[in-house]
Amino acid sequence: MEKKRAHVWISGRVQGVFFRAYTQDAARNHGVTGWVRNVPDGRVEAVFEGDAAAVDAMVQWCHQGSPLSRVDGVEVHEEPYQGEFFDFSVRAWR
Repeated sequence: MEKKRAHVWISGRVQGVFFRAYTQDAARNHGVTGWVRNVPDGRVEAVFEGDAAAVDAMVQWCHQGSPLSRVDGVEVHEEPYQGEFFDFSVRAWR
């Protein structure tokens, strides 16, 4: 299977609406590893790694988001697959 990595920034009403928790659940359900976190400018940032189809499904999921969210934009940067993660976690901003 082809492996893939996507670095994603989601904008809109995505903080304070359980977006990170729902992202973690969706990523685990798709077998995707990586992380998600809030960033100070109000967006959510995530890195997804795994089978290409599963990563693509997570990027698509970001366009919808959690039930209480309102996604206005999704910026995606494909990066070289690194295989550095063992699970999917919620991170705090540095």
